[in-house]
Amino acid sequence: MPTITLSVPEDLKRDMDESKEINWSEVARTAIKSKVAQLKILKTISSKSKLTEKDALELGRKINQSLHENLAR
Repeated sequence: MPTITLSVPEDLKRDMDESKEINWSEVARTAIKSKVAQLKILKTISSKSKLTEKDALELGRKINQSLHENLAR
């Protein structure tokens, strides 16, 4: 199995060290595996989409505007 090195901030490392019973390598593997699975799904969906980048940006803008209006009420 290949090995990777992961850098974390000092405060996070201190917090991790307080829970020595946790297998942090397994936590990282699980998180990376989950993110890769999400990206594969996104890639599959986007490869079938007929939206242009301009269309997607406009749709995102409209959704953000709608959310903003709903939260402002």
